[in-house]
Amino acid sequence: MDIGLPFMLDLTPNTLNAMLVVVAMLVIASITQLILRPRLSDDGYLELKQRINSWWVMVGVVFTALMIGPTASLVFFTILSFIALREFFSILPVRVTDRRLILALYLAVPLQYYWVGLGWYGMFIVFIPVYLFLLIPFGLLMLGETKGFIRAVGSYQWAAMTTVFAISHVAYLLMLPADENPAGGGVGLVLYLVFLTQFNDVAQYIWGKKFGNRKIVPAISPNKTWAGFLGGVATTTVLGAVLAPWLTPLGWGLGLAAGLLIGLAGFIGDLTVSAVKRDLRIKDTSQLIPGHGGILDRIDSLMYTAPLFFHFLVYTTY
Repeated sequence: MDIGLPFMLDLTPNTLNAMLVVVAMLVIASITQLILRPRLSDDGYLELKQRINSWWVMVGVVFTALMIGPTASLVFFTILSFIALREFFSILPVRVTDRRLILALYLAVPLQYYWVGLGWYGMFIVFIPVYLFLLIPFGLLMLGETKGFIRAVGSYQWAAMTTVFAISHVAYLLMLPADENPAGGGVGLVLYLVFLTQFNDVAQYIWGKKFGNRKIVPAISPNKTWAGFLGGVATTTVLGAVLAPWLTPLGWGLGLAAGLLIGLAGFIGDLTVSAVKRDLRIKDTSQLIPGHGGILDRIDSLMYTAPLFFHFLVYTTY
């Protein structure tokens, strides 16, 4: 049964309950923040408060877009990819001669989401990995600058793949046939993916803080430990199995595999963006989100989990 509120996308009881659970978790986090106030330093409390307040804003924006409908959701993810791509270019050593090509890449963002809105899977899946992949070096050639050519080609291709192509897979989950997932519909798939991805980051952080002492790759991310990695992935895997029948068409067995995939991919995505920041000698990609850094700092794991989960789901179910 769908909940047919006139201003909302049809939500199943499961998706609405999932949203309420997330809101309840934020309420608990806000209360915990107040309880911990006497035990924290002023800087520590300020950082915790900023993080929780930012989570309220981010959750509010995402839930509002999902509840209004698929068009609002597509607009939201288009803006998200646009900001992420712009942020990526802001931290790259961009050549002056490349500005016209960068403008063209910005224009490719709404075009990619146009394919999503049409439900044109064939063009959605090849536009950036094939056409844009081949056109980017050609565009650079037309600019006539060969110094730094290879670095520019690789940087721009990877920026488009991660911030636009990868993230657009989240939006395409809303376009999958709703009758194949009566438990949660498209919104349930998005909630499952995004929640597990973000939960995986938090779980790895908590496990690492409590039990971590052996570093994995200290030269890239000193806070990443084996305890955090293994504990976080294990927790996400189990939660993936528990939530799968509630929000997705997957049974608990495939949900277990999906949770494992999201846990591993999220770790790799987070670590990869950390390596990028190390290479560029920056701490955060921007200061857009108080307590979190930039958009790339927040969606680094999602850039890896989204396409992998999407294709896992399509190959096993749709």
